[in-house]
Amino acid sequence: MSPVPSLGKLLASPRSLVALALCIGAIWFGMTHIAHHANESPFQTLYLHLKPEALVWHPPHAEPGVEAAAPGPADHVLAVPANFLPALFTRPLGAGPEDSPSGQRYLVLTNLQLFQLLAVLLVLVFFSGVPKHVRTGQGDAPTRMAAGFAQWIRDEMVYPVMHKELGSKFLPYFLCVFFFILFMNLAGLLPGAATATASIFVTAALALTTFLSMIVCGMAIQGPIAFWKHLVPHVPLALWPLMFVVELIGLLVKPFALMIRLFANMTGGHLVVLSFMGLIFFFAQQMGAAAGWGVSPLAVGFAVFIMIIESFVALLQAYVFTQLSILFVNASVHPEH
Repeated sequence: MSPVPSLGKLLASPRSLVALALCIGAIWFGMTHIAHHANESPFQTLYLHLKPEALVWHPPHAEPGVEAAAPGPADHVLAVPANFLPALFTRPLGAGPEDSPSGQRYLVLTNLQLFQLLAVLLVLVFFSGVPKHVRTGQGDAPTRMAAGFAQWIRDEMVYPVMHKELGSKFLPYFLCVFFFILFMNLAGLLPGAATATASIFVTAALALTTFLSMIVCGMAIQGPIAFWKHLVPHVPLALWPLMFVVELIGLLVKPFALMIRLFANMTGGHLVVLSFMGLIFFFAQQMGAAAGWGVSPLAVGFAVFIMIIESFVALLQAYVFTQLSILFVNASVHPEH
């Protein structure tokens, strides 16, 4: 196990400074390239921060004395052509069908994709030196900490369930899942950032990867026919059709539980923080500005306390999602489970 580096060495490392620069850049880009929330009530506007926002290119300012033309949606929304995706995830740019005569549909980029990309870049920054550290024992403080976390996941999560021979094959996937979720959760705690895992579409995609791993790997190891045959335990033949339906529903419920658990926990934590902060605006609206200022120390104090708990929840939910994925995949490749 790698020794725990001191906080000073960890923060002063070039990797940490690069990670900090990436976080600041992502927050700046997100805050300057989203349409700002507008609502008559600041209390209601506060809760709109949980809503994903499309990234836009702000139109250039008009020259003095020249009236600037109002750009249409296709002129400033950041989007990529995506006819290959289902219509649920894409849309034509413009006010109506006539604005897309070619039938081209686009995937509109949001602040969620921005912080998903940030999570990927943070994984690359912190883990790019781990292979060399494993071979030579050399590396800076963030590398040693990342290697320690990876070793803990291997020895305490993957190998005890799947054993070394099979676990070593699945270890890269579970490492990616854990740290990708962890960095998305932690990024959502930064001021001005968005929590990608508070979107059910993101958690559904993560759960889908686990579901596909269960089905594909189970069929690859057991065989396509044997996998579905072993799905039902030994029961009387008359009960087999009913038990097959029950087991099939159970197979679908597992990734569904992963999706809802991660989404609900991350969304719920932010709702609690926003609710405490919303008390300031609520009392100001109902009883005047003095009441809002009076309740603000208590509201901010409770919000900070919940944010401290949220930092623990960010790690816990990455652990729970990964550990359950390990159990589900292991059960699929071992019919006796």
